[in-house]
Amino acid sequence: MEDAKQLEAFEAKIASGQKIEPKDWMPEAYRKQLVRMMSQHAHSEIVGMLPEGNWITRAPNLRRKAILLAKVQDEAGHGLYLYSATETLGVDRAELLAQLHTGKAKYSSIFNYPTLTWADIGAIGWLVDGAAIMNQTALARGSYGPYCRAMIRICKEESFHNRQGYEIMMSLAQGTPEQKALAQDALNRWWWPAIMMLGPSDDQSPNSDQLMRWKVKMESNDAIRQRFIDRTVPQADFIGLTIPDKDMKFDEKTGHYTHGPINWDEFFDVIKGNGPCNAKRLKARVDADKKGAWVREAASAYAAKQAKEKQVA
Repeated sequence: MEDAKQLEAFEAKIASGQKIEPKDWMPEAYRKQLVRMMSQHAHSEIVGMLPEGNWITRAPNLRRKAILLAKVQDEAGHGLYLYSATETLGVDRAELLAQLHTGKAKYSSIFNYPTLTWADIGAIGWLVDGAAIMNQTALARGSYGPYCRAMIRICKEESFHNRQGYEIMMSLAQGTPEQKALAQDALNRWWWPAIMMLGPSDDQSPNSDQLMRWKVKMESNDAIRQRFIDRTVPQADFIGLTIPDKDMKFDEKTGHYTHGPINWDEFFDVIKGNGPCNAKRLKARVDADKKGAWVREAASAYAAKQAKEKQVA
């Protein structure tokens, strides 16, 4: 049973703005919530490489290809940062990946949608990475030190991803009528999934209250969603694209945009594994893990050989 005095000291430390570090005492519920949240974030980063990696060989020119290649490489790095941060909580990375490959662990719903045209790459950078930044900048102010420090670097790189996505959409919107139509079509398909990826409404989010009390999470899903909408709608207006929400309007009294109803049935259906690309994404990760087994085995054998040689020396 957890000691009441330890719990009181733990919560006082968080309330004072101090960070919790791996060797500090923490409630088991705090550790479990962090493992769930951080591993899900790590899984999202490496699964998120797949829809964009699909376009590396088909980028319209060498500049776009180099930028997209760097972006996908960044996402791989983000996954490594987050798996490493999660391991500070005493869980093995192999265990986390096994949970992903068996479908036990979740990742962001947004990556279960297909990238049909080059404009989708712009929409992902602008909308998906834009929404992620809204969430991750808040996470960087949270209570668990390793997670916060990982977020600081990740947010800097995500800002680049967001800018390149918006630049793609701007270029298409200012191009030929066919190119502008591609941009509008991508916005139409990615807008609502991007809105939903920030998580269920507050009254449907079972973990939010506890996560916010312990400052693992700093803002509610609805608050982050509102900030994202307020920032993104004027950006769409600026490049001449239309948000696909007939109920979207600016409320002069509140200073915020109001939006139409969100199709949460679609969101939860995708989370359950019934999205357009769930099976495809999971198969790609499992296949990559199997094909990379020889690399991990070779690296382990080399490390063992080096350690043995040092002992002899």
